[in-house]
Amino acid sequence: MSTRLATLEDAAGRPLRDVVYAALRRELMNGDIKFGERLTEPKLSARFGISRTPIREALTVLCADGLLQREDYGFSPVRPSVPLIRDLYELRITLELGGIQRAMTNPAVSHDRALLEVERAAWLALRADPPAQEPGFVVRDEEFHVTLLTAAGNAEMVRALRAVNSRIRHVRMYDFMVNNRIETTIAEHLGILEAVLAADLPLAYQLLHSHIGESLDVVLERVTRAIAAMAAE
Repeated sequence: MSTRLATLEDAAGRPLRDVVYAALRRELMNGDIKFGERLTEPKLSARFGISRTPIREALTVLCADGLLQREDYGFSPVRPSVPLIRDLYELRITLELGGIQRAMTNPAVSHDRALLEVERAAWLALRADPPAQEPGFVVRDEEFHVTLLTAAGNAEMVRALRAVNSRIRHVRMYDFMVNNRIETTIAEHLGILEAVLAADLPLAYQLLHSHIGESLDVVLERVTRAIAAMAAE
């Protein structure tokens, strides 16, 4: 069934807002909705065959995600900026590696083992029962990275990372649209945690750097493909 002719057959008891949100997010991230195309509550209400309230709620969340922007009459897709994405990823890498670097260079700094043990248990559970391939996994992924930096003990670095995350979340969703990326992410997170808990910080530094760099490569490839699709006539 084409998402451009989406129905509510797959609702499975979910709130209508969530069904509409998932359908429109998928179309936006695949480039099915073109730049300049106007989305309005009345048109979407007619398309989905539901009232405007869940439509409005879904559009509000998509704006918060950074995938849509408000216009005078409706909403339109946001064009991602590749140079800005690169700059923000560079800042993200600097912050996250900085958490490990400060523990490597300052003997007085050590990671919070109890916090990391809890995080490792959570990711072991995810490895045993991986979630479905879904862009929303980005939120759980963010929690890992924030927890890892929190364990290094610098609250201001954590605050800065949260701010960066909020600005790249809409493109980081693309990272989890690729087959096996969630399973790969789980394995890499556990590798990083094991290295930190084993006090092998140089290895943890290397693994974290590679992990974020690979994420950037996937995101840029997917974003570039979506931009091309959305710009096509």
